[in-house]
Amino acid sequence: MSAVEAKLAELGLTLPEVVPPLAAYQPAVQSGVYVYTAGQLPMVEGKLPVTGKVGAEVTAEEAKGLARICALNALAAVKSVTGDLDRIARVVKVVGFVASASDFTGQPGVVNGASELLGEVLGDKGVHARSAVGVAVLPLDAPVEVEIQVELVP
Repeated sequence: MSAVEAKLAELGLTLPEVVPPLAAYQPAVQSGVYVYTAGQLPMVEGKLPVTGKVGAEVTAEEAKGLARICALNALAAVKSVTGDLDRIARVVKVVGFVASASDFTGQPGVVNGASELLGEVLGDKGVHARSAVGVAVLPLDAPVEVEIQVELVP
């Protein structure tokens, strides 16, 4: 077990199976020392635990928890191409998309769910640049989608 997966276990989490693509793309691609993930939905055992817009059908707190799941799925996608999460030198960038009700402006707080998970699991290596964007709708009516870019140890 890698040190990163041991930390996940310490937090009561396990790395899930990679979420299969919903269309014509790969869950993650490595280019040089970087791995870019596709947008990861908060899928749990092949299903979305909740659907709808944040600020309407989904609370900000629920969405923050879903963003954590997205980040966990993103780590699984990284492992699928690297074989070992201990190869992560740092998380470079996180982009979070929040399907938002028209008056919802708390996207940064929602995407904190992903950022905080990466910090808990990777420590200083999890500190990253980030964008948190409100959108009208996401695939499968998911409330949140997160993608990450990581740099690997050469």
